[in-house]
Amino acid sequence: MTLDPSADAALVTRELRGKVLLVTIDHAPVNALSADVRRGLLAAIEAADADKSIEAVLIVGAGRNFIAGADIREFGKPPVPPSLPDVCNRIEACTKPVVAAIHGAALGGGLEVALAAHYRIAVDGAKLGLPEVQLGLLPGAGGTQRTPRLIGAAAALDLILSGRHTGAKEAHAMGLVDRVGRSSDILAEGLAYTHELLAAHAPVRRTRDAAALADRDASLAAVATARAETAKKSRGLFSPLKIVEAVEAAIEQPFDGGLRLERKLFLQCIDSPQRAGLIHAFFAEREVLKAPETRDAKPRALDAIGVVGGGTMGAGIAVAVLDAGLPVTMIERDDASLARGRAHIEKVYDGLIAKGRLSAEKKAQIMTRWSGSTSYDALARADLVIEAVFEDLAVKQAVFAELDRVCKAGAVLATNTSYLDIDALAASISRPADVIGLHFFSPANIMKLLEVVVPKQVRADVVATAFELAKKLRKTPVRAGVCDGFIGNRVLAVYRSAADAMMEDGASPYQIDAAVRAFGFPMGPFQVVDLAGGDIGWATRKRRAATRNPAARYVQIADRLCERGWFGQKTGRGFYLYPEGSRSGTPDPEVEAIIDAERVRAGITPRTFTDEEIVRRYMAAMINEGANVVHEHIALRPLDVDVTFLYGYGFPRYRGGPMKYADMIGLPKILADIREFANEDPLFWRASPLLIDLVERGADFASLNQSA
Repeated sequence: MTLDPSADAALVTRELRGKVLLVTIDHAPVNALSADVRRGLLAAIEAADADKSIEAVLIVGAGRNFIAGADIREFGKPPVPPSLPDVCNRIEACTKPVVAAIHGAALGGGLEVALAAHYRIAVDGAKLGLPEVQLGLLPGAGGTQRTPRLIGAAAALDLILSGRHTGAKEAHAMGLVDRVGRSSDILAEGLAYTHELLAAHAPVRRTRDAAALADRDASLAAVATARAETAKKSRGLFSPLKIVEAVEAAIEQPFDGGLRLERKLFLQCIDSPQRAGLIHAFFAEREVLKAPETRDAKPRALDAIGVVGGGTMGAGIAVAVLDAGLPVTMIERDDASLARGRAHIEKVYDGLIAKGRLSAEKKAQIMTRWSGSTSYDALARADLVIEAVFEDLAVKQAVFAELDRVCKAGAVLATNTSYLDIDALAASISRPADVIGLHFFSPANIMKLLEVVVPKQVRADVVATAFELAKKLRKTPVRAGVCDGFIGNRVLAVYRSAADAMMEDGASPYQIDAAVRAFGFPMGPFQVVDLAGGDIGWATRKRRAATRNPAARYVQIADRLCERGWFGQKTGRGFYLYPEGSRSGTPDPEVEAIIDAERVRAGITPRTFTDEEIVRRYMAAMINEGANVVHEHIALRPLDVDVTFLYGYGFPRYRGGPMKYADMIGLPKILADIREFANEDPLFWRASPLLIDLVERGADFASLNQSA
């Protein structure tokens, strides 16, 4: 028997199944908690309490999920009643047993609804979690109060601070759910469990009264440990320590008092600029998947992958492909190089074995998908081949000539170049429409960014195939146009030049690195040089020397280090000293002496910089060149620049990316900084036409994000 629930019938339906009121949330695609869904849930509980024939309530989700969380379409808009805390509190206050039957996602507010129910059953494939921390928030509908009462402070803090998902079996083991269903039929499992509870005269059992925090001393010790670890790991982040404070309130205060504090802290997080940056990052990483070529084109097959080159990058790419379950054929110039390539791959897996994250048997199984050869003919059946050889156009053209000869018709031919002209590479073979850039970031098996570089003659289905490969490899793809350095490295070259200029003008590389780290980057620019290898940038500078504007400032300090063979960590010294293979560098007095000598040679009287001045110049250079990249259509939108830097260059996620950061600071302020710095170097500090235009129109970068 179906009841008429009100105007929200389409999203939350009610149906009597004997003595059980079945409440079904049907809000495609993920059953998000919109205002209509919240109203429907509230009305269903009110109806159940008022109807004497109803003895229990079963809440289920239609489609693939229970409730995947808040409705992202409501983000940033004024709240519409009823609030989720009110809905959860009313569910918990119901005088009849309420059962949540969980399949698919029960995340964020979805899990909070389930926690407010009196009993919970989940089936295999369920994903439970409180990921609000990833958006700069904390669970604001009782999650920080009910979760520790149910599973204990330590387990709750781990779940909430990590934002991770847990499966049905783990959730059952920790006490988050009461039962794991035997089948995947969530409705049948939920009804059977509810009828079983009724037959046993199971009482209403409110999570607010759960006793997992009974050992107060142990609970407070877990909070103290989490606070110390969070302060260390979440440097600069706002919401994680607020989460710890809220969970502490679950121990120290009555439930209603804890709820009030949770709400207060939640609203503080809402007002934090970090929340704006993290929400932007959340949407941007989804929007970058919408490249023009992927709208209608169908990806080509991706059943067999080739990798040319077994060095650090080629091996990392091979590991990423193997981890995706795909077979890899590696090509090297001789047997010794091929053996080294395989050894590079095995080293990655051996490291995982040593950490207990992989078994020897699993490694052996993975390596059955790897094969190697010194003959390009072994790539005859490959669907896509990625070239990862030395960064030299002539070398890469020779590789592509071989690929053109042996690869089957329709095979995608990809280059991993960081800088070189892919149009020229494509034009050198008979099938330029099959050529694309796939710029991986090192280590390729770990870094999530993949720049998909789109040359002029490429077919749309090749671009779609590149995006499909990124999906299989669990990478975040960003579409880029062809230019020297594409999006990321082109912008990097400019802000690195700004850092070099500050170093020559009086700031030490160690002060610059410290200021950039304090801003939120994991490493400063000179630490990055040492990690990547100073010889890589040196080779690029030498390649560009012939086309460099003779009027442009050129700082030679890094060249002086490279001339001495100081290439960074791999040689034991670069800008920093790395004694006995250490990866943690220490300042080098000899480097400071070289810098002093270069200042004398260049006729520069050093001056002091504050950390704030360093960050202003560093960010202004990054933002200005980011604007140029968008202006020249190398990046589709400002958000593509943001995602590139979030995933490839360590930009602090809570700041949203350089273009979002510029919007938050204010574009007039950024433009004023650039014009101020131009008094010293008008050639370098030339404001982007796009930045000037946006300021004149009173617009911002966000206004361009939907225009591609």
